[in-house]
Amino acid sequence: MECGRPKPVVFLDRDGVLSVEKSYVCSVDELEIFPYAKECVHTIHEKGYLAIVVTNQSGVARGYFTEEQLQKMNRYLMRETGVDAVYYCPHHEKGIVGKYARQCQCRKPSAGMVWQACRDFGIDTADIENSYMVGDRASDIQLGQNAGLTTVLLESGYGTKRLEEDVAPDHICANLAEFTRNILFHRHD
Repeated sequence: MECGRPKPVVFLDRDGVLSVEKSYVCSVDELEIFPYAKECVHTIHEKGYLAIVVTNQSGVARGYFTEEQLQKMNRYLMRETGVDAVYYCPHHEKGIVGKYARQCQCRKPSAGMVWQACRDFGIDTADIENSYMVGDRASDIQLGQNAGLTTVLLESGYGTKRLEEDVAPDHICANLAEFTRNILFHRHD
């Protein structure tokens, strides 16, 4: 993979951040991307960041959809939003599909997907210190904290009203558009 000069990253959850939170999205037809998502990713790139999705997708382990169906959704998401990559965790310890029914180091709040992206894109410690984790769930914020990222909780998905655990994000925004407009756009370079 062509890395070029490493850059800081805006790590993004998928559901509730780039697309409407619908519990288990099982096909491209069900993946409803927010109308502002592409413009937000463009702004992320303009500010000199990579836009990388890190998403738990236990629906694979639970047998709701196949990994091939998920990869098709990922390609669609990349094409429609312009994100640089999509990393996903198909595992869940209570899954019913044998090879995915296990504990792992990639399921959020573990930072395995972030570290894999860092290896793949040549992202260094200085870039991580200037990077963000943007999500709508407690596990997104915990992942960001585990990886040393600035954390942003969005209200456009689960948000503060449906958090599974108490967490203390660095910022809270209504949605990804507010994040890019009010936090990222005004960050001093």
